[in-house]
Amino acid sequence: MRLTTRTNLAMRTLMFCAVNPDRIVRKHEIAEACNASENHLAQVVNTLAQRGFIETQRGRAGGLRLARPMDQIGVGEVLRAFEATLPFAECFDLETNTCPLHEACMFREALLEALEAFYATMDRRTLADLIEDNAALEHLLRLPSAQPISICGTNRRPGASASAAQAAL
Repeated sequence: MRLTTRTNLAMRTLMFCAVNPDRIVRKHEIAEACNASENHLAQVVNTLAQRGFIETQRGRAGGLRLARPMDQIGVGEVLRAFEATLPFAECFDLETNTCPLHEACMFREALLEALEAFYATMDRRTLADLIEDNAALEHLLRLPSAQPISICGTNRRPGASASAAQAAL
């Protein structure tokens, strides 16, 4: 079994956002850190946004961030969003199946059972399980400390009070 590049990139994108929760991250930052093409990443980001995993903001201060807490993003859910439309084997797609063995083959049943076990295992994991207490991943994906940009465009330093932010305006 092998995950598609899109699925792998989707998980990298979500991990990048989870490691940098206090700011909006930009596509080029993810692409650089994850060794990916920005064009390919744009397609993945679009699907992640459509499926409610991330929020996006356009414009000069735009970028993306997680749409919900990382402990509420299931790995199995993400994998299904990218993999479920692709037949695992030729015989899984009844419209295009040309396998002459499909009526007698028991291999398909074994594959279905294995695939269900795979997704059941992934359903027990959340994005938080992949991120929390993972200093090595954080070291690779953490952006240098910079002033975070809120989704509303209000700049605020970590630890600064809301009144201090208002006074700065």
